[in-house]
Amino acid sequence: MSAAAIDPRAHPVALQKIVVERAGSYERLTVQTGLAPEPGPGAVRIAVMATGVNYADVIVRMGLYASAREFVGWPITPGFEVAGVIDALGEGVDDLAVGDEVIGVTLFGGYASHVVVERPYVARKPAGLTFEQAAAIPAVFMTAYYALFELAHPRPGQIVLVHSAAGGVGGSLVQLLKIIGCEVVGVVGSSHKVSAARDFGADHVIDKSTQDLWAEAERLAPNGYHVILDANGVSTLKDSYGHLRTAGKLVVYGFSSMIPKTGGRPNWPQLAVGWLRTPRFNPMDMTNSSKSVLAFNLSYLFDEVDILHECLSAIEGWVASGQIVAPPITTYALSDVGQAHRDIESGKTIGKLVLIPEHAS
Repeated sequence: MSAAAIDPRAHPVALQKIVVERAGSYERLTVQTGLAPEPGPGAVRIAVMATGVNYADVIVRMGLYASAREFVGWPITPGFEVAGVIDALGEGVDDLAVGDEVIGVTLFGGYASHVVVERPYVARKPAGLTFEQAAAIPAVFMTAYYALFELAHPRPGQIVLVHSAAGGVGGSLVQLLKIIGCEVVGVVGSSHKVSAARDFGADHVIDKSTQDLWAEAERLAPNGYHVILDANGVSTLKDSYGHLRTAGKLVVYGFSSMIPKTGGRPNWPQLAVGWLRTPRFNPMDMTNSSKSVLAFNLSYLFDEVDILHECLSAIEGWVASGQIVAPPITTYALSDVGQAHRDIESGKTIGKLVLIPEHAS
């Protein structure tokens, strides 16, 4: 669907969205229809051309995402990022126009054909990116940006290990680390992901399906790592911390190894065991070893608008200069969201998954 095809005078506007009425597996992802909401003062409505899928959306559907329970509850529409065309303006928005191509950052609600977004969370779509590429960028690069520039502060020449280096966030981390000038060791879970991690810029890639992860990590950095970025959780956290060098930093932003790769439901005994096995870091030990553990959940940082704007501005510049590229993308119809969730849960995907509303296809 092109910008020209959108008629802002056409009222009412039909809405299609994915709704999860209560926690569960893929069957909880239901398609609902209705009328698109009108934007209030200081907001815009975006006719969505593409919506990014993130692993966090899976956790939302399962009922395990704390901020989703706190901020929204049930029912909920998942989704943190969209790209599309403005088709209605709220009062007071005078620096954008109907027909402008934009990206929007949402605190849930992105799995829809139309989304109302407050002006501070809307940015112009970078020139040269398709809607699918643009929708694949905000959440993963904002996560990577916060981890590196707000928390870890790696320096040029330092050696950094990135788990899940072929995924959306992992690939973004690799690209930003190379901009900084770091030596990057990327870890992937299967051989078909090695080339993707290298394409992102990893200097070394450890395929833990065929190599001893920590033996190879020690070979590549015998004195330890300045920074390790870990969204696996219990399966690697203890060893990640153990492979930091003096003054090293472990950045934690997820716990994916506690979630089953098939079935779509939490395994409560597995979760309980994982919780019990999750390392507890003693401040006295950390002080004596001069190592740090840093952690965050981006959804709790939604009010940090200044950081958001700084990040989006930096991303736009890096895209324009060719220093970063959108990750490889696999697209699904919005109504095929269940398959998208199955695939991202499997751990076999590379890059980002993107949903396409019917009006955009």
